[in-house]
Amino acid sequence: MQRDTGQRSTALYPLRDEARSISRTSLPGNPLAPSAARRFVRAALADWTNLGLLATCAFCRGSAGPAGCPPGKHSTDRLADDAVLIVNELVTNAVVHAGTTVELLCRLEESAESEPAALVIEVSDHHPARAVRNETHDADHTGTPEYGRGLHLVGALAERWGITYLAALKTVWARLPVDGWDTCPLPGAEPALQRGLRAAEILAPAPRRTIREDQDWVSRGALSFLAEASDLLAGQLDEDMVAALAGQLLVPRLADWCAVWLDGEAGRSGWGTGGSGAAPRLARVWHSDESRMEMLREALEKEPPLLPETPRNGPVPIPWPRDGEPGAGEGTAVAYRLVAGGRGLGTLLVARQGLARVPDEVTALIEDFARRVALAISAARQYTRQATISKVLQRGLLPGKVGEIPGVDRFLVYEPSDDGVAGGDFYDIFPAGSGGRWCFMLGDVQGSGPEAAVVTGLARPWLRLLAREGYQVGEVLDRLNGLLLDDAMEAAEAAALMVAAAGGQGVPDGPQARFLSLLYGELVRSPQGGVRCTLASAGHPLPLLLRPDGRVLTAAEPQVLLGVVDDVAYRSQTFDLEPGDTLLCVTDGVTERRSGPRMFDDGDGLERVLAGCAGLTAQGVAERIRQAVYEFAETPPGDDLALLVLQAQ
Repeated sequence: MQRDTGQRSTALYPLRDEARSISRTSLPGNPLAPSAARRFVRAALADWTNLGLLATCAFCRGSAGPAGCPPGKHSTDRLADDAVLIVNELVTNAVVHAGTTVELLCRLEESAESEPAALVIEVSDHHPARAVRNETHDADHTGTPEYGRGLHLVGALAERWGITYLAALKTVWARLPVDGWDTCPLPGAEPALQRGLRAAEILAPAPRRTIREDQDWVSRGALSFLAEASDLLAGQLDEDMVAALAGQLLVPRLADWCAVWLDGEAGRSGWGTGGSGAAPRLARVWHSDESRMEMLREALEKEPPLLPETPRNGPVPIPWPRDGEPGAGEGTAVAYRLVAGGRGLGTLLVARQGLARVPDEVTALIEDFARRVALAISAARQYTRQATISKVLQRGLLPGKVGEIPGVDRFLVYEPSDDGVAGGDFYDIFPAGSGGRWCFMLGDVQGSGPEAAVVTGLARPWLRLLAREGYQVGEVLDRLNGLLLDDAMEAAEAAALMVAAAGGQGVPDGPQARFLSLLYGELVRSPQGGVRCTLASAGHPLPLLLRPDGRVLTAAEPQVLLGVVDDVAYRSQTFDLEPGDTLLCVTDGVTERRSGPRMFDDGDGLERVLAGCAGLTAQGVAERIRQAVYEFAETPPGDDLALLVLQAQ
């Protein structure tokens, strides 16, 4: 993904007939804007196809094409689907987080050199100071959570995207190639609509049909609908996101409105036939008429449907509408318990207007759909539990506070990877007894998960103990190496792994490696100014020393990893850090940051960046290195990122 805070860095190539290749509109900053934007994009693409501005497919280009293959049909089919998804998310973001009038522009761009023809979508709001949010838990002005797929979805569908800030306007743009979709079934192949529904057609479907049309659609497209729904739901790691997607998938395809309640982890109370947990939470309400959603939410919050606890998720008719509630007139509602593994997770309520009962074919399809929703909620909750355990464990593995070293300006950057797994990089700075000795460490355990967390949880306190016992730097590494190779560590590992397994993470089979890379050193303040530094590196990226004149030196020699062999004697190096000298220590999350086949430290890349940091404070050096690491590749770092800067004063 690309995030652009200025003018777009890539050249854009407009079509020769620019007036006809641009469509724009202004939308009100209210909940009706997303649906209007979806209709506008589909209409614009249809107009361009009729005008011949969009290429037709390989089999029908310039002609009527084979039977069932009208000109331009297949080149715009998936393009329109993806464009609708992106526009829906960006306009929703603008309405929820800016609340101003929204400007929507769609532009076709002609291919040129290596750039394929593309559809560019621009969504602008008039709150340039408010950045587009990428979290899944932002709230709108009513306090109601708004769960969209946001920029993650835009990044997945667009070739490129970015944000442009102007004085009074913020624009989010996305570029979708056109040529990539010039595909079409061979003559005689089954038309695309007969093969089933794409995800975007489910998320932005046509209005609901009659009972007869419902039955025809269920018989033709039910399996495809369930398959696409399963793919979308299975990738969600947040239960509220699952509830939001469930509403978008059902309305208005199979219902006029729907609502999802989620039970607490301990079950539910206050409704149904028992349970001692918290009352269910109304997680999502979705209505085909977006102006009526808040009214419907208020009505449903007063009285949730009462359903018995049941090990299955069959349909239960619910009287609707109730007196004085929205939807007066003929209608019907059906509720389903969301059950996975015999445990109730919530309730799904769907309603149809103008019908005395929901057709059996539709209730059966929604029952299958509800089962998939329940499985997705269960998986999301398991992931949340594991992530919580990992975060708690991670906090326990690292020091609550990093020591302040007299005469040394220090700054630490530590960013764990976003995979929710504990372990990996660790650090510490602490005083070691009398004499003004201060010790520092930066390490990285091989692997991740509970087995890596075990090593981290033992190595850091061992190092503190050995340092305070008066051992020198090389001796500390010798003894830590022996402890990692000692069989006595297996009991501690087994106990920690069983705790992790209780949290659902599983216990790996066979003996686990306990390799550890470590940079460990001690500092003693010099009476003449500066500090004396003694350090050793065991299989760790070597520290770099920056002089005030911009020279960069390697401050240690490479040695074998800890926990590999037992007959090694680690050596240390001693040197003076004069006032203004800066020592940079990093983990491989910095040096091995990848951009395609290249790594950040290829060709002494880290050394070159550090050489440009002369004159900066410890914090300035750390932030400059961090920024360079992030800018090295378009994707976020996939490994823990840790760096420690020590600057003598």
